[in-house]
Amino acid sequence: MFKAILFDLDGTLLKIDMNEFLQYYFRTMAEMAAQSGYKKHRELVEQVFKSTGVMIANRDPLATNEDVFMNDFFSFWPHPRADFEPFFDHFYREGFPRLRSLCQPVAGVPELMQALAQKKVKIAVATNAVFPLTALEQRIAWAGLNPAAFHLITSFEVMHFCKPHLEYYQEICDKLQVQPEDCLMVGNDIGEDMVAQKLGMKTYLVEDHLIDPGGTGLKPDWRGMMRDFLPFAARFCLEAG
Repeated sequence: MFKAILFDLDGTLLKIDMNEFLQYYFRTMAEMAAQSGYKKHRELVEQVFKSTGVMIANRDPLATNEDVFMNDFFSFWPHPRADFEPFFDHFYREGFPRLRSLCQPVAGVPELMQALAQKKVKIAVATNAVFPLTALEQRIAWAGLNPAAFHLITSFEVMHFCKPHLEYYQEICDKLQVQPEDCLMVGNDIGEDMVAQKLGMKTYLVEDHLIDPGGTGLKPDWRGMMRDFLPFAARFCLEAG
C-alpha cells in the first residue's frame, strides 16, 4: 500500500520524555563546557537554544539546517568556530551517551523494523532535523534499532527544513524518490507529524506519548497506541510490501 513509511523517533520509536531529556541534555552540555574552561557555559545553553529556534524557522532551500544553526550560533558566540566546534564533537562523543538511561526501547518495534526491511518499502526516521547525525544514530540504537537499516535519517547535516514546515516532508519525498500520496507518516505529535497530511501523506497518530498543542484542526487517518500499530503494519504494510 505504501512505498515509504516515515517514523518519528522520540515518543514513537523510542520511549522518552523530551522535556526531561532536554533538561539533562542542556545540563550536561553546560557542565562539560565549564569543565573545558568555558566561563560562559550558561550563555552557551541560551545561545544553542536561540540558534535552534532560528534553524527551525528557516526556509532557505540553499542552506542546510547545520549551516543555519552554525552561522547564527557563531555570530553571537565569542569563540571562533574553528576553536569551539570541536567542543560539540566532544560533547556528542562523551556527554550525549550519558543520557541513555532516560530512554527505553518500545516493545515490538525492533521486530517490526526487521520485518519491514524484508519488504519493498523505504523506511525513514523522520525526526525533527535539529540534531547532528551522531545524536540520532545513538538514539536509534537506544531504541534497539540499526541506523544502517534506514533509507534516510533526517539529521541537520542533510536537511534544509524542520518540522512542521511542509517543505521538510517534501524534501523527504524528494530524497526517497516517492510521491507524498505513497507515504505514511507515523508519529506522536499532532502539530509536527500529522501536518504531513497537508502534503497528501497518510498519517498514523501514535498515542503512547501524545503531544497535542490543540487548535491544529488536523485529524489523522488512523490513530492508536504503538501496540495497535503493529497489527496495522502487518495488514497495510507487510502484506502489501
